[in-house]
Amino acid sequence: MLKTLLQSNPELFYIAIFGLATALVVFSIPSVIFSSIKYSLFDTNDMHRKNHKRNISRLGGLAIFGSFTISVLLFSAIVQFKEANFLITSCIILAALGLKDDVYGTNTSTKFLLQLVVAIILVFFGGFRLSSLYGVLGIGDMNMFWGGVFSVILIIFLNNAFNLIDGIDGLAGSIGITANLFFGVFFAMMNQVSYAFIAFALAGAVTGFIKYNWYPAKIFMGDTGALIIGLVTAALSIKFIELSKFTGDSTPFVFSAPAIAVAIIIVPVYDSLRIFTVRTIKGNSPFVGDRNHIHHRLERLGYKPPQIILLAAGLNVAVILMALLMQNMGNFFLIFFIIGLCVVFDFVLFYRLRKMDNANRK
Repeated sequence: MLKTLLQSNPELFYIAIFGLATALVVFSIPSVIFSSIKYSLFDTNDMHRKNHKRNISRLGGLAIFGSFTISVLLFSAIVQFKEANFLITSCIILAALGLKDDVYGTNTSTKFLLQLVVAIILVFFGGFRLSSLYGVLGIGDMNMFWGGVFSVILIIFLNNAFNLIDGIDGLAGSIGITANLFFGVFFAMMNQVSYAFIAFALAGAVTGFIKYNWYPAKIFMGDTGALIIGLVTAALSIKFIELSKFTGDSTPFVFSAPAIAVAIIIVPVYDSLRIFTVRTIKGNSPFVGDRNHIHHRLERLGYKPPQIILLAAGLNVAVILMALLMQNMGNFFLIFFIIGLCVVFDFVLFYRLRKMDNANRK
């Protein structure tokens, strides 16, 4: 009965899974906060990089993980969506990694090794693999090995990209909601019900979390939440590109799907590329944290977290709409045009910061 209803009215199930995921987080977060305070479950190793000087629980990601897992498993049981098993397995491994890091800290090599294992599970067992770069950088179709290697690197990169933008209240969550709502709507329009459910489940879980993470935050998502958001968003990005592939037998849902996927995840992607480049140029390790992210620079200009979120999410949505309108321009042009817009935005910040610093010296 449920399967028949799903096939005839999938939009009702999209709303239901979004609402269920949201409600599970909203009702579970107070217990997480209480337990964190009672048992002093705080990691204060990197307080020098944070704005909050008091202990705030970083275990909000557990609620996101639990809500997302329950919602997806309920759905996959109805339609027998086996790929969900590999995704949930990967999420369990990352949640364990994130939990340890959020409470006790974890060394870089352990983080990388487990992220590599998770990416391999998704790519080579779950089928979340790119088969082509669609002419970007002159690269077309790739065999299973090279396509798998590139997909593994992409998943690990996006995993850490969402973790890196989790520097102010509500930012990583808001960008995660924006990205997955767009993926959910696109998959729904493509009649890819399974992936639409995954996207709406994650968007709903993070929406419930934002209630407590909005400025001033009562709880943080920690590595657990950021890694889960990065992993699922990466998997959906790959599937969106692959399902929009032009085969000659059918017209794809969108043209320039890789460029549109980049537009959807441009905020964490550009910030990570920028921060790694700047750290390397300065001779520093790209993996050692600092306060030079774009959101930190906006803070220096006097913007509050809600204003920074509106700027970032607004830029994100504007870039997505622009990419959709310009999809016939091709992947190569669109990707570099999008990155170029971000570079211009970055130079505007640099100019304003330099002007402010010069004024303060006088």
